[in-house]
Amino acid sequence: MAEDLKTKIKNYQTSPFDSPFRNQNQTRNCWQNYLDFHHCEKAMTAKRGNVSVCEWYWCAYKSLCPISWVSAWDDRQAEGLGRSEMAPPTLCPPSFS
Repeated sequence: MAEDLKTKIKNYQTSPFDSPFRNQNQTRNCWQNYLDFHHCEKAMTAKRGNVSVCEWYWCAYKSLCPISWVSAWDDRQAEGLGRSEMAPPTLCPPSFS
């Protein structure tokens, strides 16, 4: 069991630095990687290409996004809602937006 944990820690990677998202709040970075993954997956499926090229986006949003956000977005996507209805959560009260 300890060996498995050590292996997981050794192999753990998070999203690398992304210059357009320099600040500490990574909400937009999370959202953009989520969208990019699904766009890439859809495009590669349509071209009958290898979907594994989209893996980078998947890893990035999985490491940046809270699970609850991803679950909510996946549920909304399953309902057929478009990108505008699936906007990322705001972290500030409406008066500060």
